[in-house]
Amino acid sequence: MALTKNAKAYHEKMFPGYVSLFSETDPEFIERFDNFAFDEVVNSDDLDDKTRWLAILATLLGCQGIEEFQDLVPAAMRFGVSPEEIKEVVYQAVAYLGIGRVLPFLKTTNEILIKQGIKLPLKNQATTTFTRLEAGRRAQVDIMGDEMKDFYQSGPEESRYIRYWLTDNCFGDYYTRSGLDYKQREMITFCFLLAQGGCEPQLTSHASANMKIGNDKHFLIKIISQCIPYIGYPRSLNALKCVNNAAETMND
Repeated sequence: MALTKNAKAYHEKMFPGYVSLFSETDPEFIERFDNFAFDEVVNSDDLDDKTRWLAILATLLGCQGIEEFQDLVPAAMRFGVSPEEIKEVVYQAVAYLGIGRVLPFLKTTNEILIKQGIKLPLKNQATTTFTRLEAGRRAQVDIMGDEMKDFYQSGPEESRYIRYWLTDNCFGDYYTRSGLDYKQREMITFCFLLAQGGCEPQLTSHASANMKIGNDKHFLIKIISQCIPYIGYPRSLNALKCVNNAAETMND
């Protein structure tokens, strides 16, 4: 068995002139992985390169694949993902993974960008300061519907502040930033959740949110498919079930 023509071409675009050491130490494995990930998977749908790579980077954050993330950030840039877009994926991950899991990725991203000759900090993308609550509330409504209008002041009194934070921090601080649009932000949130596992209620909710803003069921299935080489089948199949459940609920 050898690498297919498509796998070779895709690998060369990702890593120009680079020959993996695994081709010497683990040739049988690398042939099977590369032929699957870089030919069969990438040629299974019509996703554009930027969407595919934003999903892959978000998925690697979600599953804590720091070494693969480090290798693939430069590849994502070769496929048209900008430094600003990469930073936005990393920043938004904090709301869904926490700084404890995201900090190594932020440091790695900075190291890669500096090595590429990109001056930091990048251009500011924040659009809110004192208006973050209202802007976050508007973002929730725009994405999830009018039922989110008063979400920030709902729920049991003793824990209501957490919903307030979800509105002003998660949505007001991150979703309102420029650099990525709502559809892209909901897509990467879907990837954060499916890749870390154990978040099926939230994953189902965000599958619904994706569908409401135009990332339909077929699109989400394509996103899941692109994640399989990086997170395996169990979490991917769990995500597929959540998408199906969300679609059924929306059709009721």
